[in-house]
Amino acid sequence: MKRYDLTSQMYNQRYAEEQEAKYKAALEGLRSSINADSAVLDVGCGTGLFFNHVAAQANIVVGVDISRKLLLKAKEQAGALQNVFVLQADADHLPFRNAFFDAVFAFTVLQNMPKPSETLNELKRVAKFGGRVVVTGLKKTFSLNTFMDVLESTGLRIVAFVDNENLKCYVAVLAA
Repeated sequence: MKRYDLTSQMYNQRYAEEQEAKYKAALEGLRSSINADSAVLDVGCGTGLFFNHVAAQANIVVGVDISRKLLLKAKEQAGALQNVFVLQADADHLPFRNAFFDAVFAFTVLQNMPKPSETLNELKRVAKFGGRVVVTGLKKTFSLNTFMDVLESTGLRIVAFVDNENLKCYVAVLAA
């Protein structure tokens, strides 16, 4: 939290291009799973860069982050979007009921968590049965085998997987 609070002022400048590449890879793997009835959760939403990619297609988008300063930026980003809401929350203890979201995204989150498998199980908990959970794993943190082990430990089925040399991370689209 402290690290992201400190970098909140320069977050978009530092990470926007890299994050955009992840978003594109993830959304291509979804094949229009988000529609006008969808509830979307962006865990670790940062400054809200992802909101514009899904808000027009979804009914509601909720962004959560542990960093208050990043959330202030995300709130600005969400200001023009009627269906986007932000709140402070820990990815390991999400304040939502079971099986609420049609799609759950966690970009650049798992490598920051003490127990990535437990975090992924929490994302699974809030995803509807048949919904999608999209996660990334930073390649310098996870070997491909380690990342696959984390994914498989949850029982989620891999629907799409991107291991593109242009990305600094793996992108996994999972069926809840």
